[in-house]
Amino acid sequence: MNYKKLAFISSSTSTARAACQRLRKRYGRVSLKKADAVIVLGGDGTMLKTLHECFQLDIPIYGMNRGTVGFLMNEFRETDLIKRLERSKTIELHPLLMRVKTVAGIKKDAYCINEVALLRQTRQAANLMLSIDGKVRMKELICDGAVVATPAGSTAYNLSAHGPIIPLGAELLALTPISAFRPRRWRGALLSDRAQIRVDIQEPKKRPVSAVADYTEVRNVKSVTIMQQKNISLNLLFDEEHDLEERILNEQFIP
Repeated sequence: MNYKKLAFISSSTSTARAACQRLRKRYGRVSLKKADAVIVLGGDGTMLKTLHECFQLDIPIYGMNRGTVGFLMNEFRETDLIKRLERSKTIELHPLLMRVKTVAGIKKDAYCINEVALLRQTRQAANLMLSIDGKVRMKELICDGAVVATPAGSTAYNLSAHGPIIPLGAELLALTPISAFRPRRWRGALLSDRAQIRVDIQEPKKRPVSAVADYTEVRNVKSVTIMQQKNISLNLLFDEEHDLEERILNEQFIP
């Protein structure tokens, strides 16, 4: 692909903004709608925000780490950027759609790249009923919450909640409880990425629960339906030496 027209996006840190200015001076700049690729400078949070902004643009996104963790970012270098883009490997991601209904009857949809998290709002543990493709699989899960994660998000909150790491391309989603009290030994499930997951909150007024999809939080939810959107594709570019699949694999062997 020809990468002559580049758009640059940076986080608000002084380091990222200064790097962005230097790259724009070196390579020029165009708007997102006219760009052959988007260059993101910052950390994983900036990358997630940019992915949301590019849902409908069908444009490849290449990140360079000017933040902290940078799991989704390549190494920062100002030189040979066009050659790096031309040699890069493309990873295709599909977001999750979170469809929420609140206790008050309000309906809201939101997309996320990493995970949908259901979290108790008060000292009372959440009481959840889990259904997969219209069939109730667990009538009662008493817990602090639950996470539904994509492969790309499986190394984030899902991993911290002791969920499984999922290789890219595995066509699976992780359903992971957060501090499960009953059933105490339940560690979660691996589901097809075409599954429709529904979570009904039992006693939602007594045991209120919030639902979070990346930047969107909805409080006092009554039910949440989660499904992956195969019709939306997001293309991330990675250097050959920064293989996201390899990084996800390596995470499984960190002691």
